[in-house]
Amino acid sequence: MTTAERRKKILEILKAADTPVPARELAARFGVSRQVIVQDIAVIRASTPGILSASRGYILQQEGSGACSREFKVRHSEEDTEKELNLIADCGGHVKNISISHRVYGRISADMDIRSRQDVTEFIDALKGSQSNVLSLATSGYHYHLVEASSPERLDLIEEKLKESGFLAPRRPWEQEP
Repeated sequence: MTTAERRKKILEILKAADTPVPARELAARFGVSRQVIVQDIAVIRASTPGILSASRGYILQQEGSGACSREFKVRHSEEDTEKELNLIADCGGHVKNISISHRVYGRISADMDIRSRQDVTEFIDALKGSQSNVLSLATSGYHYHLVEASSPERLDLIEEKLKESGFLAPRRPWEQEP
């Protein structure tokens, strides 16, 4: 099976799945490493919007869910986490997840489900009450948020506010959205 055929099959599997499909499951099915699957997903995402990374695997967001989504690449210090999340929530955004692109581990994602200032407060309190740090510390503050909103215009507003705040990070040529 060629790489292109494998990627086509992966997309078919995601389209048919009702639940997240783990990378390790795809790797076993195609007889390749998990890292190969992570790279395949990155390439597939370039031409297929709506592939979400969840803690349990990959899932293709079905059309007609009523919301629009966009992934933003951002960078800031750990101290600015609350400000960044409040900015997104205040503009009507729903932070679905956070991801980093690690040079060794590949793409790592975690669900967030932050919709309001109260959600932000609870998240920050949970961080302070643990011995954990924000995920973006592993990548010098660079990270991605998948954000859902009611309209493309609302997502444009979020992007504008992230840029004004200095949080929006430039994408590399291979990270450009289609």
